[in-house]
Amino acid sequence: MGDFGAILLGLMVTVAALSTIATVLRIPYPIVLVLGGLALGAIPGLPDTTLDPDLVLVLFLPPLLYSSAFFVSLRDLKADLRVISMLAIGLVIATMAAVAVVAHELIDGMPWAAAFTLGAIVAPTDALAAGVIARRLGVPRRVMTIIEGESLINDGTALVAYRFAVAAAVSGSFSLAEAGPRFLLTVAGGIAIGLGVGCVIAEVRRRLDDPQVEITISLATGYAAYLPAEALHVSGVLAAVTSGIYVGWHAPSLGSPSQRLVGFAVWENLNFLLNAILFVLIGLQLSVVAEGLSGTPTATLLGYALAVSATVIVVRLIWQMTTAHLIRALDRRPSQRARRAGWRPRLIVGWAGMRGAVSLAAALALPTVTDAGDPFPQRDLIVFLTFAVILATLVLQGLTLPALIKALHVTSDGSEQREEVEARLAAVDAALARLDELALEDWTREDTIDRVRRAYQYRQRRFEARRAGDDSDGYEDRSLAYQRLLRELFDVQRAELATLRNRGVISNEVMHRIERELDLEDERLEFRPGERSPQAQ
Repeated sequence: MGDFGAILLGLMVTVAALSTIATVLRIPYPIVLVLGGLALGAIPGLPDTTLDPDLVLVLFLPPLLYSSAFFVSLRDLKADLRVISMLAIGLVIATMAAVAVVAHELIDGMPWAAAFTLGAIVAPTDALAAGVIARRLGVPRRVMTIIEGESLINDGTALVAYRFAVAAAVSGSFSLAEAGPRFLLTVAGGIAIGLGVGCVIAEVRRRLDDPQVEITISLATGYAAYLPAEALHVSGVLAAVTSGIYVGWHAPSLGSPSQRLVGFAVWENLNFLLNAILFVLIGLQLSVVAEGLSGTPTATLLGYALAVSATVIVVRLIWQMTTAHLIRALDRRPSQRARRAGWRPRLIVGWAGMRGAVSLAAALALPTVTDAGDPFPQRDLIVFLTFAVILATLVLQGLTLPALIKALHVTSDGSEQREEVEARLAAVDAALARLDELALEDWTREDTIDRVRRAYQYRQRRFEARRAGDDSDGYEDRSLAYQRLLRELFDVQRAELATLRNRGVISNEVMHRIERELDLEDERLEFRPGERSPQAQ
């Protein structure tokens, strides 16, 4: 218990310290964490950390997959489904096969089953670091949709293939005739269970009005889909993803405002911790892996790592720059010609193929022995090569992606900003229409209706000016000044509450209750301290 507590504390401190460094350096935190994990694993005297392979997948994957699917945009996903599917299915299979061939031919004693296992592990991408970089630099939303949609779906493809490759390595046999139907059953069964769990969870949450209970159910949903699917030997990954998509689509009618505020914060922090701890854990495992590879020369290991990493990167770039021409040759419909992307966005997507948490979890979850009782073939080498690919893609591609985006001038077309203005205007129009109806009710007061109407009419004029790109009347500046004034008032009220609590006039509970109300009002303000208005940027 003492060792576990020390390791847990060390993980938390390490994650906090490395994340702070990432913030200061303005580098996506996965890059700093993976480098920090490497340095941490090299420190002599650290206790060996042996992880239960099954625990790694069960503990980390369901919530990560569920939350990613929950926030996916079905409209954008559907619009680019063909491109995403080719990346998430076709490219995964191509990468797995290419890596398997290279590993089998290059590494002495690497059986085909182990080689395909390595290929399946490093095939799926992780949109975390790429997403942070791309959003910060304002790339087009379609590019972001493709990167994130691919990452969501290719997890399922790669991990289903991973399961078959591991089974072949453990059992020592493989039959393509049996694997084909089994593959389809695994996929269909996972999706069916995910839909069933999503329907049940949505109906249960629709009947609840308790934020704590709803958040608990939300945290359990990924596991509720994943575990039964795995018990039935179908895809738990696809079950978790499907349940996330279903519940996410129905979310607006399920939770209360309080539940959404708290739930979003809980999930944001949980995702960060799970991703961060995974990156650090691989560093702790490296010392154990290094002991198992002590008989292999360092130059040989580096050569293997370079070959596999180069294969992963080059296959993706070739796929990106060639498959588009094949699609264009086969589909010449005007609607598809209008959606064709140039080579610059395709190159950005190709260079954004970084590997991360899913590959880490899959590598760490490899069994240690086969059915015959022998060690899993080349397990330590597979874990090492997985880390090498993650390191190469995160560091090489992650650090150079911003420069590539700037050099290619791939910037947002402003569609998301336009949609936001249209949505705000539609919401204000709906509020004003409802206000006119409420003015006829007996319980409303004329002066209250008039005051609220003037506030909404001002918002309406401000959003109309923003949509037209003309703020000659100074709506944005006046709004910013008003919101700065409110924030000053919120700050002084919070300070007064703390003073009253410190003097013993009010209890801690009363202070936090009123403080939360002020915080919620503060969060409604559009501009953060130090920001300029959108028109001025």
